[in-house]
Amino acid sequence: MSELSKNQEKLVAVLAKVQEYLKQSRTQKIPDSDRTTELAPDMDVHENVHQLGIKQAEEYLKTVNRQPQVLLFPEHLQKTWKSPAKSFPDVHQKKGDLSGVSLKEKNKHPNLSTDSAMSLQDSEPKERHLPLNSSKAVVRLCLSVQRKPAAFHPREDFPKSVLKKTGQKESNKGTDIPFPESSQIKTVDPPVNKHLFKILKGRVDPQAADFCHFKESFRLCWDSVVDVLKALEKLLGDFAVPSADVRGERLVELCHCWENSWTKTPSATTLLSALDNQKEVLNLVSRPGQRYRGEGGTEAAAVRIQSSWRSYLARRAHLCHCRRKWAAGIIAMSWLLYSQMQRVRKALQAKRWRQLESNRSRAQHLAANWKHIQSSKRTIIHIPSLGYSQKQRLNLRRFNVLQNVQIGRLCDVRDENVEVIYICPQHLGEDILDYYTDLLKCDGDADGAGTGSGPASSRQGRFVILTPEAVDYFPNHKMCLSTLLKYSPHTLRRVRGLIEGKQAYIVGGVAHVDDLAVADELNVPILGPEPVVSRLCNSKSEGRRIFAAAEVDVSPGQGDVYSLSQLHEVVAKLIVQNISVRRWLFKMNSHYGRSDGTAYCDVYHLSCFTWALQQYQHYSPDLWKSEWIQESVMSKLLDEIPQWLAHHAQPARSSCYPTWACFLKNFLRQGGTVEACPPSESVTFLTVDLLVEPGGGVNVLSCGDQLYGSCQLEAVGSAVPQTSVQPETLHSICIRVGRACQHYFSAGYVSVGLATFTDLNTSEQKVWAVDLSVAYSNQLAMTQMLLMMTGGTVDWRTGCLEAPVRVTEKGCGREIENKPQTESCHAVIGSHLFHSKLSVLYWDVFFNMCKLRGIGYDMKSKQGTVFVPYNCRDRCSIGMITVSKDLKLALATFAQNLSVIHQEISSSKLQGETNFKEVVDNIEKMLKAETQTKKKSKDEADV
Repeated sequence: MSELSKNQEKLVAVLAKVQEYLKQSRTQKIPDSDRTTELAPDMDVHENVHQLGIKQAEEYLKTVNRQPQVLLFPEHLQKTWKSPAKSFPDVHQKKGDLSGVSLKEKNKHPNLSTDSAMSLQDSEPKERHLPLNSSKAVVRLCLSVQRKPAAFHPREDFPKSVLKKTGQKESNKGTDIPFPESSQIKTVDPPVNKHLFKILKGRVDPQAADFCHFKESFRLCWDSVVDVLKALEKLLGDFAVPSADVRGERLVELCHCWENSWTKTPSATTLLSALDNQKEVLNLVSRPGQRYRGEGGTEAAAVRIQSSWRSYLARRAHLCHCRRKWAAGIIAMSWLLYSQMQRVRKALQAKRWRQLESNRSRAQHLAANWKHIQSSKRTIIHIPSLGYSQKQRLNLRRFNVLQNVQIGRLCDVRDENVEVIYICPQHLGEDILDYYTDLLKCDGDADGAGTGSGPASSRQGRFVILTPEAVDYFPNHKMCLSTLLKYSPHTLRRVRGLIEGKQAYIVGGVAHVDDLAVADELNVPILGPEPVVSRLCNSKSEGRRIFAAAEVDVSPGQGDVYSLSQLHEVVAKLIVQNISVRRWLFKMNSHYGRSDGTAYCDVYHLSCFTWALQQYQHYSPDLWKSEWIQESVMSKLLDEIPQWLAHHAQPARSSCYPTWACFLKNFLRQGGTVEACPPSESVTFLTVDLLVEPGGGVNVLSCGDQLYGSCQLEAVGSAVPQTSVQPETLHSICIRVGRACQHYFSAGYVSVGLATFTDLNTSEQKVWAVDLSVAYSNQLAMTQMLLMMTGGTVDWRTGCLEAPVRVTEKGCGREIENKPQTESCHAVIGSHLFHSKLSVLYWDVFFNMCKLRGIGYDMKSKQGTVFVPYNCRDRCSIGMITVSKDLKLALATFAQNLSVIHQEISSSKLQGETNFKEVVDNIEKMLKAETQTKKKSKDEADV
């Protein structure tokens, strides 16, 4: 430790002598001739000092590396040695401090724009003190002073700053080196810039006194200063700066920073920090377009314009390439999706073709064995599916309820050889299931219900109601029932188990392509046409062709209308040829029923119709048929018909198509027919249900006069049997229509809509075929329930519904054995009765309410009322059957029941949404007309 302290003292003494020598050599001007003589005696001293300093420094470093010690400076070091550390620039600037565009990059790109000029900021590089808090730093400082003492400081004022010693503690490998207290440090004012010179218009005047003084002061490092000075001149010249005051000391610091920094060229911001009027120059440089006013501004502007244009062209080409690349990706993806869709479509087509071929083979087997199947035990799978188009299904309200209206198919179990599997489109509650179980237990014989004898005891085990599980998966999609069953594997598995080893076939509703998939999955035939054939036959235009082939009377009209001009020409032609028709109907091809896709328009709204009627009366009927007379009338009609239809035509049901424009758009899209409404105030519509048997026969299953709802084209029920047409005439028409249908399909259910009225000119009854539907009808399902409840039969050739009853005879004060008899009866069935207030009552409460009001069915007399509930959630819809010995009494009972129910479930203020009132009004009109007709016929007989 003593040797180390001695070496330190010697080192400090040597450094003090060196500093004093250097100071004298700068302050005293000694001639060159005398300097050698004066310094000659001291040469040996200098050489010895130099060698001693290096040797002692090496020994000191070795000692410190071997064993960390505390270095204490002697007190006289503070008095004699003062470090110019404060004036030293930060030679290790951080990378982030060199912001802005470098000058060398600027030289490469002289078109420096306003944006780059605006990035120049008024900031100066920060100066940091060299650390003197370690022994290594002291030695490094001593060596640097010995080697290049005048490279970084002016010769006149070196050194004038005082060494500032800090009291910080720095950890060096776990050893703390203490320093003198901060109270011993002496501070001085920052040095004043003594080397200011000007740069005028980007050039330095080399003859200026201030510049010569600056050059003479920093001669030893002038090579480095020249590079920075040229860069500053280039920057000021490029931006046409008229005058700039340069701080020489700051320029030397930038020179040192340039040499020791990681960057090759100082940034423009760093160069401008050497100016004394930095803010004025920066404001000038930041002006828009200032770069193009300086040296090479024209070339820079040209380069800038060219580069901008090339950049625009390159960007446009890039964007075009990106768009093409995006388009190519879209096309490729679309092609892949299209190819995949085509493969899937071909696979589906192949699968459906196999299903169709299998269905055809099973249909042939059904036709060959039909008689045997009808006489043996069989299972009927009822799927009351409404295979409408997706658009039609989405526009229908309470679609699931509409599919369950035919729940009366369960009554097929009245045949002892029949088992029924009924696929229900919704979950039925326990109350409805119990209701139908009790209803099917009723025996049609006169013994009454609940005897437990005969076939009534086995009906409960011969029907099953199944609901597909897909109903829960697709609650709001309004899929047809066959589609829901297709996606219900558990239900299909259960149906296969129920029909295993039995004769079975499917009875569907409106045919759908998924019917083939279900039939193929169950491997059973379908009693009905193929979906394509069914869709074709249900077209209104094709129905007219079938009626024409059957040689039955049809309403005047024309089908296959697909354009607006064709529609106008057809209407004008029909009006001229049938001048007595007062209303014309427009029917869409693909709509089922008579009201959903139907519109009408009355001819009396035509202003020229009165004139046309006068022309008709002027000429004879034979002369009216000549073309030259009709052409003159048609020309006037064609001018007026477009406005006539636009203002006066209206849809039959506004819920489907609110306006004529909406109806016309769909009418022209799918095509349709124009037909005449019967020219009579008293028109009766009736529906006949046929079965085209697979064996080739045609069988009439039901027939009834229709009951109307809100309009004459909307049927909500019927009166069975019909009484408006002679049974022989009706049977002849139906058989001919059924045989005409056999040319289209081998087997299936057909409903024929007829209209009967009295011709005013001939006073003869006419029957027009107005509608054809290839499907199982609601009237047929309700008729099956009627026949089961009455236990009767219908002879459609005579038009009589006969029900067996037992009459008890009394003789000699005692009863004689009952004798079976048959009595004719009449029934009124309603399948589309709706009242919104029914939803507030549960079915048990509703049935008890009706029982208290005397609404019920008597099994012994076969008279009364039977209700047909459809669902347990939305209880707004209901079916009803009233049976009586007289048609007038049956109609009156039906109307009275509706009135009582309406009064019980609604108030005077809250009537609810219902069609009860319209049905009651129409029945009252029918009863009043029948009374007037009987009175008139009686008066004629009396006369």
